[in-house]
Amino acid sequence: MTNVLVVYDRSAGRLLEEQEFENRRDAFAARFRTEKLYRDHVNVEVVVLSAKSRADLLRTHARYFLSLDELAARMA
Repeated sequence: MTNVLVVYDRSAGRLLEEQEFENRRDAFAARFRTEKLYRDHVNVEVVVLSAKSRADLLRTHARYFLSLDELAARMA
């Protein structure tokens, strides 16, 4: 199982930070620390995503990892 901390700027449509953790508890501890850093940034999402593999995350949560152009190309 992979656990990925994602910091995503919705207004810019770009990934600010990505950090992978083997342990879910460590991932959530990092999330809570990171949320404090970004608490005044209303357009920034801080999430932990979990899946069997990073490839699964790319398939299910592509918007965090692909550019807007890459997402549009997938839709065409």
